[in-house]
Amino acid sequence: MEGQAIMAWIKTIPISQADDTLMNAIVGQQSLYPEEYRTPVESLAHVQQDGPAIVMAHSLIPNALHHAFATFGSLMSPELPLKRRHHEMIAATVSSLNTCFY
Repeated sequence: MEGQAIMAWIKTIPISQADDTLMNAIVGQQSLYPEEYRTPVESLAHVQQDGPAIVMAHSLIPNALHHAFATFGSLMSPELPLKRRHHEMIAATVSSLNTCFY
């Protein structure tokens, strides 16, 4: 399996079954992201039917979901001095160094 990404199976709660707490966490963190991050990626629609997998992996703990992704959303604020391209370069470098699938 060398060279293949191995993804752990994690139980998630589908958006269609989300209670108010989970929905509020999802909507709350999404509102902090720049517009381009809120636009669905068409080529991923078949694998992200219930939201981005990395977000939904936190669906069992809505409070953690909100805080983890709200932090990232806040760091991506257009009011901060870094531009989108700088964020992408940092993320790509860190992911590469960590041999991260994302």
